Amino acid sequence: MLLTGATGFLGQAVLERLLRDRPDTRVSLLIRGRGSSSGADRLAGLLRKPVFTELRKAIGAEALAAAVAERVSVVDARLGSTDVVLPGDLSVVIHCASTVSFDEPIDGAFNTNVRGVVDLYDAVRASGSNPHVVHVSTAYVAGARKGTVPETALDHDADWRTELASASRSREQVEQDSRRPPALRRALAEARDEHGKSGPQSVARAAEEARVDWVSKQLVEYGRLRAQSLGWPDVYTLTKALGERVAEEKLTGVMPLSVVRPAIVESALRHPYPGWIDGWKMADPLIIAYGRGILPEFPGLPDGVLDVIPVDIVVNAILAAADAPPPADEPAYYHVGSGARNPLTFRAMHENIREYFTDHPMPDGGRGQIKVPVWDFPGAKRVDRMMRTGERALSVAQRALMAAPPNSRTRRWQDDLKREQDRLDFLRKYSELYGVYTEAEVIYTDNRLLSLHRSLPAERQDEFGFDPAVIDWSHYIQQVHCPAITATVRRATSGRSSGARALPPVAESHDGEVAAVFDLEGTIVASNVIETYLWARLSDLNRGDWAAELIDLARRMPRYLSAERRDRAEFLRRFVRRYAGANEAALARLVNERVGDALLRRARPDAIRRIRKHRAAGHRTILITGTVDVLVQPLAVLFDEVVASRLHTRDGVYSGFLESPPLVGEARAAWLRRYAGTAGVDLSRSYAYGDSYSDRPLLEAVGHPVAVNPDPQLYRHARSRQWPVAQWTAYTLPAGDALVETLA
Repeated sequence: MLLTGATGFLGQAVLERLLRDRPDTRVSLLIRGRGSSSGADRLAGLLRKPVFTELRKAIGAEALAAAVAERVSVVDARLGSTDVVLPGDLSVVIHCASTVSFDEPIDGAFNTNVRGVVDLYDAVRASGSNPHVVHVSTAYVAGARKGTVPETALDHDADWRTELASASRSREQVEQDSRRPPALRRALAEARDEHGKSGPQSVARAAEEARVDWVSKQLVEYGRLRAQSLGWPDVYTLTKALGERVAEEKLTGVMPLSVVRPAIVESALRHPYPGWIDGWKMADPLIIAYGRGILPEFPGLPDGVLDVIPVDIVVNAILAAADAPPPADEPAYYHVGSGARNPLTFRAMHENIREYFTDHPMPDGGRGQIKVPVWDFPGAKRVDRMMRTGERALSVAQRALMAAPPNSRTRRWQDDLKREQDRLDFLRKYSELYGVYTEAEVIYTDNRLLSLHRSLPAERQDEFGFDPAVIDWSHYIQQVHCPAITATVRRATSGRSSGARALPPVAESHDGEVAAVFDLEGTIVASNVIETYLWARLSDLNRGDWAAELIDLARRMPRYLSAERRDRAEFLRRFVRRYAGANEAALARLVNERVGDALLRRARPDAIRRIRKHRAAGHRTILITGTVDVLVQPLAVLFDEVVASRLHTRDGVYSGFLESPPLVGEARAAWLRRYAGTAGVDLSRSYAYGDSYSDRPLLEAVGHPVAVNPDPQLYRHARSRQWPVAQWTAYTLPAGDALVETLA
């Protein structure tokens, strides 16, 4: 026997059954190498999977290894390559390999489900064998239709050669479109709006990521629309239908062909053990989402049939079909589903999973248990209106939050909006993918399958049969399937807090290889460049001149803020013009006598404690700031390195220009990498602390990034990357030289 797809869900179950119950069968597995792993390596890994647990217990690990060594061989090659040589003594071929994604890019789906079939059956014919080919398809190749579907060849005019050629060219066409000026302008404009503060390379990377994502989405949409224009709901069912046509053309009249069409294949009813499943299948993300309370409704007909079938019933049907070859010129077709003899309606499915989660609720991240909703089945149009209304409201709220001041309340709102966005995205995605399946008004007849089942000896029908009438849906859903697919999620979420990660521990390292890098404004001190300037400027003016200074600052503020939104460096260059004409020695004296105390009073105690902890652990402490260097001198005693803006002077007077470009965004990360190279610092062990999205490159340069009181954009990024988020509060501290000595 030749078996393809042995590493997949269905293929694993077929191989396990062959090893357990068919000792006289030798099996060749067509397994592609992946990366540095050969096909044989992947087989070794496969044998350690749960599907073989019961077999290992029954015969022992050594006996299983011996059986595999004696009876199983690997054809380690990619279909279509010139060095594929299949055995010449094949009596059966079971083709299980396919991509089962409903939203695969069109070229990938056609390459696996159509070209892969062409390559396989060409190789089978070239082998010199004359086997019975069991081609595993899907019941949904019938396409979008209503009524009953017989177990016969498909009736359609789609030409697989034309469609395959078009799909193969699609990526090149879409890639070209993605590189044209209109698409690139759009990607760059969006990237600048989102990532401009981080620097030009961040913008370029984001634009390229957006382009690649656009290509993928276009290819997915291409596949979906082409399928629907031909009468299939998605590219999966289209390519599986065309794969059947390939099999018929290549094999009819040459060798026996049986086409087995399972419906929605889910966890095992009995074998290898109740509930065995490998990953989540079609219905499972919806069940999990419902149990987590994030599906208040879902499009679907309450009386529509959800044609689910356990994997062990499908395996038994495949092996029975393999034992019953039809005439070479009359392919046989079998529907393996439950809709004809034991239908499960969408309403009954909902009732069963609601009962299960009511009796066994999911944990709510350490906050109790989740109460599941009750579906009213309002129909697809109402669900779509609900989603569109929610999406519009979320868009408005998110724009408002991105402009809101960062604090614990707005961050809670961001978390709430993120959860709601995830819920809506999930509902939108799966409504589009699975809506046609949950609104199906079609029955796949299974008369031929039932005849094949009844042809088994009576004593074998219980263990090796495949009559779906034996399924008790309440028992299967509530006691077999749901416990199996929720077990991992329960372990992952039980007792887990939904809050941000704790700060990384400060491990001692006195070898000089660990650095702790801190931003200043918003991170160590509760102030900014403008406020620091005002401390210095107003301290040097008579009170009678304060009003004029404040009025001028207010008048220019819109331009400063506009520059800040575009580019932090541009803002700093504009703002330091206000220092033009100031005396260098006088400003230093002013900082020492007055401004330094104001800066220290705005220092955050949590930040100071963290700096001291790093120093005690033997780490190099580094301050990087856009503030003028003379203004940060009171904090210099805390750091081994201080990197600040330097004002250009002439004859002891500031000109209003900088000595060198300010270190902001990507420039900070570049400086840190250069410093690490010369000072022997290991950045993977180092720490960085920042509050602004412009600090993102600096934070990404180290192994332990921490977002401190982050702005909305950095907070969103930190949560997506699962970085720790620190809330360091500011309150008045005693000022003076004693404090400086204490901090040092």
